[in-house]
Amino acid sequence: MARGFNHVLNSSPLQPGDTQLIVDDLYLAFGGVQALTAVSLEVRQSEITAIIGPNGAGKTSLLNCVSGLYHPQEGSIRFYNGREHLITSLKPYEIAKLGIARSFQNIELFKHMTVLDNIMLGRHIHLKANILSGGLFWGRAQKEEIENRRFLEDIIDLLEIESIRKQTVGTLSYGLQKRVELARALAVQPSLLVLDEPMAGMNNEEKEDMARFILDVNEEHGVSVIIIEHDMGVVMDISDHVVVLNFGMKIGDGTPDEVQQNPEVVQAYLGEEFAA
Repeated sequence: MARGFNHVLNSSPLQPGDTQLIVDDLYLAFGGVQALTAVSLEVRQSEITAIIGPNGAGKTSLLNCVSGLYHPQEGSIRFYNGREHLITSLKPYEIAKLGIARSFQNIELFKHMTVLDNIMLGRHIHLKANILSGGLFWGRAQKEEIENRRFLEDIIDLLEIESIRKQTVGTLSYGLQKRVELARALAVQPSLLVLDEPMAGMNNEEKEDMARFILDVNEEHGVSVIIIEHDMGVVMDISDHVVVLNFGMKIGDGTPDEVQQNPEVVQAYLGEEFAA
């Protein structure tokens, strides 16, 4: 494992290339506004799937359906981790327990807490000790705390944030806060990582670092990734699979090369400079 990672980050029994997530004929509307129309896609284990498209295309709405924040009116979402799970109507914490972790376009951290405490919140779904032992901090609760701290140290090392581990999140730069949010998502120990614009607002150096971390998580640890990203250079460099949305409908689906050759995608979003 990269950087001496001592724990299993991806516990999925699936093999690379196995079907991990199926979104089938999804419809989502808010009043008279149709956010998603007949959207279908497939995510495979250990691959990076990029969701791209203009602003308002339905990208974040799609991720919100996958993570349980929105429930579509029609269609289904199925997740595979050795068993098939229909997750269309599940709550976010139930989906997280299955192995799907999420970061957000707008940073959703507790600014008054330390980096370590924020990351530790990602471990809450793995806690099994009862209230009594947890309150007294003995027995099972103490063992859990020690093991969880060891797991977090691996993540901190992986994302190179050792020097800020005890700092208050609100004092950090935007780029470092994005890295902490990624760390908290990894603390869930996901087999599928869902990232909503993880590089938004970053300078080129910060983008390069974030892309490297995402590739490390994917290539070294086998974690599948769904990513929304507007930087087409990054998308084409790191993605195995690209899905293109426009006005809530899918207009492209394939490898980066195939998508760049799709006339409808070029016209709607990429522009001629990205056409292969």
